[in-house]
Parts: sequence; C-alpha cells; structure tokens
Amino acid sequence: MSYSKAFLGVLLAASLPLQALAQPLPATAGASMRAKRAPAPVAARAVPKPQVPRMNLAMQKAAEEETPVDDEVLVFLTDADLEVARQVFVGDMPCELGASVTIAPTRRDGHFIVTTKGHKFRMHPVESRTGAVRLEDPRRGAMWLQLGNKSMLMSQKLGQRLADECQSPQQITYAEVLKRNPLPSILDPLPGEAATPAALVPAVPAAPAVPAVSAGSN
Repeated sequence: MSYSKAFLGVLLAASLPLQALAQPLPATAGASMRAKRAPAPVAARAVPKPQVPRMNLAMQKAAEEETPVDDEVLVFLTDADLEVARQVFVGDMPCELGASVTIAPTRRDGHFIVTTKGHKFRMHPVESRTGAVRLEDPRRGAMWLQLGNKSMLMSQKLGQRLADECQSPQQITYAEVLKRNPLPSILDPLPGEAATPAALVPAVPAAPAVPAVSAGSN
C-alpha cells in the first residue's frame, strides 16, 4: 500500500509541468509576445518622376512619328487626355503640296473628326512622351501630330504621311516668332547651368616649328 501511494505521488509530480504548460498565457504576456513578433513598418519610398529629355521640334516630330498608334478600340479618356483635347487647333488648315486637313470636334467630349482628301478619321487625344499634342484613330491606324509651329497627318497602317507642314493661324504666328527668336539648341546649357569656363577647356598644343632650310645648305 505504501508503494502504491509513493507511485501515485511520482505520477502527480511528473504531470505538474505538463499542466502548467497547458495553462493559457495571461493576456498581457501574449500581447507583448505578439508585439515582439510584429515586423516594424517600412517607410514608404518616394518614387522619382521620370525625366523627360529636352527636345527641339524636329526631335519631337521624329519621336512621335516612330511611336505606334495604340490598337485599343475601347477608349476611356482621362482628365489628362481631356486637357490635351483642349489644346487641339480646329478648323481648316493648309498643308504643303496643296493638301489640306480639317479638324472638327464631335458631340462626344474630347473626340475629333480629322479629314483630308480621300481619308476620314475619328480621333481622340493621347498623352505623348514628348509633350506634343497627339490624336489617334486606333481602328484605321492613323495619327495627327500637332507641334507649336506645324502639324502632320500620318497613316501608320499605310506607312506614309497623308499631309505634312499643316498650319493653323496660331501655328503660323508661332512660326513667325521662331524666325525672330529661334529656340535654343539642345547643346546650349539649361537655365541655371553654368557654361564650361574657357580655362577648363584643354588647349590644343601648337605644332612644333620646322627650322628653315637655307638655299645653300646641303
């Protein structure tokens, strides 16, 4: 009988640590452990804005001409697109080689009908990578490019310009201003940039002098 009581006492003593482990932790202890396991919040990093390269009008035209027309037919204009639409010159515009283009707004805000001889396009504005005013017709693969001094109508589907050197009255005025005050070259320093001092430009060494040879020397 004494051995049985002793054996029961050993079993009870051995089960006490397991019962202690099974007891739930206090609420404060669990909260502190969760706080230790929670990762520290990561500070948001500012995303730098893309730098737009400085371009003259000829570079703008070349870059936009190579940009393909979007083939998405379903068009949902953003506020930025509508802002571009407000900058579109409308009306009849004479072009080179006797051609002409007519731009007319439609009843749908931000959309235009662009017509030239034998062609009619329904166009909408898109944001261009050069800052130029650009209209596109995704169904027919056409693009209208408006720069400060002239515009161009191109069919990328046909791979040809339908009208070039088109000018509205506003563009004719701007072209006259450019003649009197040409835009700075892309090689010129930007405002606030100092030009390279002449002292920092390495000098070109002069050619060594060639001694004169007298007529009587052999």
